[in-house]
Amino acid sequence: MSESQLIPGLSGRIALRYVSVGAQHSQLVSFMSALTISGLTLSVAILITVLSVMNGFDREVRENVLGVLPHASVITNEKPRSRDWLSLDEQLRAVDGVLATAPVLEVNGVLATDAGSRGVLVNGIDPQREQQMSQLGRFMQQGSIQALAEQRFQVVMGQTLAQQLGVGLGDSVTLYSLNVSINPIAPMPVQRRFTVAGIYRVGTQELDERLIMIALPDAQALYRQPDSFNALRLRTDDVLAVNRLRPQLEAALPQGFYVQTWTQWFGSIYENIRLSRTIVGLLLWLLVAVAAFNLIVSLVMIVRDKRGDIAILRTMGAPPGMIGRVFVLQGALIGLIGTVLGLAIGTVLALNVSDLFAAFEGWSGTQLLSADVYPVDFLPSQVRWQDLLLISGGVMCLCLLASLYPAWRASRVLPAEALRAE
Repeated sequence: MSESQLIPGLSGRIALRYVSVGAQHSQLVSFMSALTISGLTLSVAILITVLSVMNGFDREVRENVLGVLPHASVITNEKPRSRDWLSLDEQLRAVDGVLATAPVLEVNGVLATDAGSRGVLVNGIDPQREQQMSQLGRFMQQGSIQALAEQRFQVVMGQTLAQQLGVGLGDSVTLYSLNVSINPIAPMPVQRRFTVAGIYRVGTQELDERLIMIALPDAQALYRQPDSFNALRLRTDDVLAVNRLRPQLEAALPQGFYVQTWTQWFGSIYENIRLSRTIVGLLLWLLVAVAAFNLIVSLVMIVRDKRGDIAILRTMGAPPGMIGRVFVLQGALIGLIGTVLGLAIGTVLALNVSDLFAAFEGWSGTQLLSADVYPVDFLPSQVRWQDLLLISGGVMCLCLLASLYPAWRASRVLPAEALRAE
């Protein structure tokens, strides 16, 4: 076997020996290798965990909150009849990118029980078409949206609102409209008793505390708008690209109608989450860079500690390239071990961070994420394999780059000077 074939194998064995180092040979090499691996492991684990949490927030807003809300709504300040809306409905469904539409009568009201009253946003919906529009059915804790179509004057509300009013499934509540009934004695608000047919929990205060749903005919009767509604809700094939459809939608609208998208309701929150993910990711990559810089320092110190070994190898005929490969391979092995350990620990943490966070809140008795401030009241997490690949590849590249300077220093060691110093 030729010398060129032996050298790579010898470089690898020496590098592996320096990494797996027995303390009986060199406590400095052992300590520096362990310190560098620990730093890389910690930084990779933190990076994976935090990015997974940011991915979770992104998913909750995009799939859950935006899964309940319409992607866009067509509204008007006028009062067109249902036939006008139905004609417009056909035109909007013909727009490329619009998956479904549904009528809604969106009005304000007051929901009251013996325990108190709350101002609410009332959505009079078509339960059949709402299934194509909203994923609210996924969040039902009790009952169902379809119950609105089975019997008159049923209501679906959020869990927070139900707790505030002290009601459960099957209980009665009174819904007051903003209309006033004129009679000989005194003006009276228009009201109607409703039965709680469903309770949902999305985890967002704006939805769980304010939004209620009733059947469209019940809303038209209570608010005295027969054969009419005031908006068309739209669902598109890409919620993030809904604004690109706005010109096409507006071109199909008659005068007096206009489009509102989810970005006008929750766009600032979503953009803040995406910006935070970018900033936090950059800061955590700087943490990984610090760990890679620590690898440079470690390898330089190991080179100084191993000057005698390098000199002996050189006097035995080892070329400078082989000496350099020893320390490049050592840096790569340290990076590989730290990356693998970090991936394992980070993935386990990311998969369990929601439960750990909930347990910590229960133990401490405090709510760290309030629905008053954040779009959800729990800590979500989503591990993406793309992030794992990017982090693994990025860390390994940084480790290889960090190994080049120490390897160059090692290859420049002069045997005579090193042995004289020894």
